[in-house]
Formats: sequence, C-alpha cells, structure tokens
Amino acid sequence: MSAASEPARVAGALNFRDTGGLPADRGRTRTGVLFRSGNLAGLTGEGRADLAGLRVRRIVDLRADEEIAAEPSLVTGLDLDTVHAPLFLGSAASFFIEDITLPDMYRALVDGAADRLVLIARSVIERHPVLVHCTVGKDRTGVAVAILLAAVGVDKEAIVADYARTEHLLPPERNARVVAFLRALHPDARHLEQLATRSPAPVMRELLTGVDERFGSAADYLRAHGLRTDELDALAGILIDGSPT
Repeated sequence: MSAASEPARVAGALNFRDTGGLPADRGRTRTGVLFRSGNLAGLTGEGRADLAGLRVRRIVDLRADEEIAAEPSLVTGLDLDTVHAPLFLGSAASFFIEDITLPDMYRALVDGAADRLVLIARSVIERHPVLVHCTVGKDRTGVAVAILLAAVGVDKEAIVADYARTEHLLPPERNARVVAFLRALHPDARHLEQLATRSPAPVMRELLTGVDERFGSAADYLRAHGLRTDELDALAGILIDGSPT
C-alpha cells in the first residue's frame, strides 16, 4: 500500500513527516495539514524556519510533564500554540518495569486515554495545520495518528505502512544508545528493545482490528467517548481532500 507523500523536512525534529497522500474511502489525505514527529528539543534555527514555512499553527504534545521539563520544545516565538495531551498517565518507565509487550501497551492507550484521543481530534479540528508529537514519534504518536486516520476512512494498510516507517527513520546510533541506557536500568526486561525501537506492522494492524472488533470502527470508538458525528465530519473534511483514489 502507499505510504505518505514525500516527507517534509524539519531540521532537528526526529522522525518528522507529513501524513498526506494516503488513500482513503473518499480520496486521499491532504498534504500540509497533519504532521507527526518526535520531540522538538533538538530543533535548530533552520528547523524553526521549516516549521514556519509549513505554516504549522498548533502542536499537540503527547508527553508527560517530566518529559517536557527534561526536553522542552524549542518553539518559543513561533506563531503557534501548544495543546498538552499526555497519553501516559504515570511513568513511562513502568512499561519497562512491568515488561509489557508493545500490543499490550497500545491496547492500554486505547483503553485508558480515550478522552485525550478525543481532545487530539478536537485540537486538529479547531486549528491546523497541526503537528502531533511525543518523545520519539513512535508509540503515542503512532496510536493517536492511526486512530485519527482510521476514523476518517483512511485505508488500514496505508495507516499500518505509515506507522511501520518509524522503525526505518530512527537512527541506528540513537537506538543503540537508548537500548544500552535502558538495559542498564532494566536488565531482565524481555520486551525492552521492541518497546524502545520497533514499530512492527502486525502490531498496528492488530490494534486497528481490535478497535473495529470492540467498537465497530475507529469512528465509533471516538463517538463512544464523546466526539460528535458533526465533529467527525469536520475532521474528515480537514484531513481528506476528496479527490478520487
């Protein structure tokens, strides 16, 4: 299946890309509307200019307060606002301590963060273009973006392929450094490398299939947690260009 269109570049932003160009029921996702990435703590002056050039008007930061304090986004002075929607309520380290699997983590996000996923959808509706990000742009960002795209009828396999791209966009030296650091803290964690560095297509496919089986669809999931049908229609109008696939 098709992955996203040629990715925009933002210097200093890990794993940055545009979600435009994905096939959907009623066309394709618009370019220049919904971006995703890791944190913006390494944003350079050139990267700030890149963000401004993309006309990003809102950032949705999915990180916890302590993550933001440790690695603040370097966006002060840019003409945008930030919505804080932390998807992990509690320490991210707990996933390594409990040695949870990636599928279990994602199901926990869907089960425990529905109100914030609705907030993310409303944040996109209210002001865009928007950048959704967490620390690496893999798990929290991956789940949030996947739910939004699925809710507006984007092809499931295209969503899965976009999610899986992250694994190939994370620098190997970064992965080695992070795994070594985490292994020193959690020497017995069996799922540590998967949690820290992997984005396997079957995991996202399983998540989206599970949402369909449990709620009917991603749209029904968001409706069940408070998003109105007119809001879903507005989200689709923003994200889908309506051109034939």
